[in-house]
Amino acid sequence: MFGRAGHGRGRAAVEPLALKLLVAGGFGVGKTTLVGAVSEIRPLRTEELLTEAGRPVDDTSGVEAKRTTTVAMDFGRITLRDDLVLYLFGTPGQDRFWFLWDELARGALGAVVLADTRRLADCFAAVDYFERRGIAFTLAVNCFDGADRYPEEDVRDALDLDAGVPVVLCDARDRESVKRVLVSVVEHAIAARADFQPV
Repeated sequence: MFGRAGHGRGRAAVEPLALKLLVAGGFGVGKTTLVGAVSEIRPLRTEELLTEAGRPVDDTSGVEAKRTTTVAMDFGRITLRDDLVLYLFGTPGQDRFWFLWDELARGALGAVVLADTRRLADCFAAVDYFERRGIAFTLAVNCFDGADRYPEEDVRDALDLDAGVPVVLCDARDRESVKRVLVSVVEHAIAARADFQPV
């Protein structure tokens, strides 16, 4: 890089493999937080304030302190190794924005489905979406402060997940915890799709 590699000094520049991952899950589960915690760039956020007009359609049970919502996507980037970069696309959680998911999913290697055990049913739609489209995913249980903790097998059984789907516990606020989730997704997706096409 910058002309040095050709002079025998330093290593030759490596063209990184770029992979696209989705971060999905229910409303208020922590998708924006997850992308922001791990992104090495300032994440792109499309958040708007929750309003009285949205109260009938935005179920804030369990997340009463939530004041904003993603209306299009979150975007972040993380370099896992010199030769591997992940582009993260966080999906909006509410039903009325699901029409965006097909565009966001185009070219994705895999996905994180983020779950909150206090509102576990909220991630059913994301699990169903990726299962129907054959997109490999890891279920990441966001361990909120004060939330009950359950064994991974109990969560798997409650969601009726296939045996091969990884289930991991994480803290969406913690960079290292999120990195472990992303590595799980990449490893699972590559194992599930030997013929994947990177973006």
